[in-house]
Amino acid sequence: MAAAYPRIPYGEADIRRIRLKGWLYVDKTRFLRRLEEESYVFLIRPRRFGKSLWVSVLENYYDRTRADEWHAVFDGTDIGRRPTDDRSRYVILRFNFSAFDDTLETLRERFETYCLIEIRAALERNADLFPEAAIRRILEHPSVDGKLRELFRYAGDHGIPLYCLIDEYDNFANTVLAHHGREAYESFTHGGGFYRNFFATLKAGAGESGGGLERLFITGVSPITMDDVTSGFNIGKNVSLRPEFNDLLGFTEEEVRGLLALYRDRGAFDHDADAALEVMHEWYDGYRFAKGARGDLYNTDMVLYYLSESVPNKPMPDDPIDVNVRIDYGKLRHLLVTGREAGAKLNGNFDLLRNVAGTGGAEADVNLTFPLEALVEPENFLSLLYYFGLLSIRGSANGTTRLGIPNQTVRRLLYGYLRDGYRDVGVFSVSHYRFSNLVRHMAYRGAWRPALEYLAEAIETQTGIRDYLDGEKVVQAFLAAYFSIVGHFLIHSERELGKGYADLHLEPFLARYPDMRYGYVIEIKYLKRGEEANAAAVASRLEDARTQLRGYLADARLRLQSPAVRHVGLAVVFHGWELAACDAVGDETEAGTRPAD
Repeated sequence: MAAAYPRIPYGEADIRRIRLKGWLYVDKTRFLRRLEEESYVFLIRPRRFGKSLWVSVLENYYDRTRADEWHAVFDGTDIGRRPTDDRSRYVILRFNFSAFDDTLETLRERFETYCLIEIRAALERNADLFPEAAIRRILEHPSVDGKLRELFRYAGDHGIPLYCLIDEYDNFANTVLAHHGREAYESFTHGGGFYRNFFATLKAGAGESGGGLERLFITGVSPITMDDVTSGFNIGKNVSLRPEFNDLLGFTEEEVRGLLALYRDRGAFDHDADAALEVMHEWYDGYRFAKGARGDLYNTDMVLYYLSESVPNKPMPDDPIDVNVRIDYGKLRHLLVTGREAGAKLNGNFDLLRNVAGTGGAEADVNLTFPLEALVEPENFLSLLYYFGLLSIRGSANGTTRLGIPNQTVRRLLYGYLRDGYRDVGVFSVSHYRFSNLVRHMAYRGAWRPALEYLAEAIETQTGIRDYLDGEKVVQAFLAAYFSIVGHFLIHSERELGKGYADLHLEPFLARYPDMRYGYVIEIKYLKRGEEANAAAVASRLEDARTQLRGYLADARLRLQSPAVRHVGLAVVFHGWELAACDAVGDETEAGTRPAD
């Protein structure tokens, strides 16, 4: 017996399969009309935002060989009710460059073979337009560039409209860069490299009169490779920062509410819808891809993950973070670390990452394009964090774009990168098992002091970390990185409480851990190593922190959260890398000093 609710297409990227089987689909087809106003389009979005599904929408809508199924796929959608004249008109060339590993010795050969297979398949599907002699002439060229040039020439001469779709255009290039370094990457993206030649051929097909390539759509996660293979994206329109395309990928809050209502009404979702939305808002929302956009977006994959784990009528996921949205530290390492093995050092980009994690964001305009070599510029690195989905547009300040961490999922990813970076270059690490237990004791027993003292002792014995604890916000990010080692707390930096901004708020994640009893508001005071840290100076800073904490703890929102939760204020004073003093406010018990088991 079929389920009474539509199947959740988690991990599916084929619109034909989704629609023919009656699975869930959030209709984005209205954007097809707007995209038709541009001939050659480049769109960047973070991983797991639905880029491949959108490419599938374009393929199925425009492919002339899929005309017989057009109504089955698009009836009932926005574009199905008002289709454009170009539907089912094109010969489609579709490339997906996520299918390659990073084996350098055979990379070009596999690239050529893959492109040959896709070009041949397109010709054979459209055999009524390409006679056998033409197909032979196109395929006899030894390189993919020659095959494409011949195809474009023939299509132009015979009035055959071509639409080229490229998904994950930068995937294998980024993989090579991460694992083999800049020289290997530049061997095929610069000079006469095969990937640069590929895009030069596309540019020629799009730019020449009668070239045959009428439309081009390219998507990926970063503008770097496109800049490198074309010396700037000058073969089309980069719509990545345009407000009219903000909602093309990702879900609006209205769409997420609609999904919750759909499954609740079908009897497959028995969570409280408002509580579920609150969890998803905290963990999956907060993405904005244009300064002029009207609202934020939820990550597509994360929402479908939550639903797929909750339907039919199951508890919320044990871990709200889907492992598929994680960007592996190894793929970022080349951006954060200079040198290899024993001589490796954390660089200026890592310093930027620490500051972002400590303050919750940065002020920097997002650059539309930049080459790899320009990543030494802070604004370009921050732009890259934005394209990766690790920062999002939050507004403007002082005439500059204000970027912020979008949600708890990304915040935890950033804290994980900090921990990985410290461990990678051998300056600091802790026992995950031991410290996780200490943080859990904080959450359930109020035993906060053992956790702080454990970190202080680890800093004392691992002297390499001392050079990296060089300011209040850096210490703030350091503490947050380790307090987030388990998922019991929602971590907030610079949270507005009691008419002030608390350095850190460790909010109990009650939706997942309803029996937690303690939350924490932390105020950090910092004395530079060159400053005298006598008893009077430390006591003065400690009292300043206590005063601020009393104001934060008076915020009614903390008291309303849960009658069973006690929020404790922690006043923490660091002298350089040394924990000089710590004290509690609002903790009338001895729990803070209770030794952990």
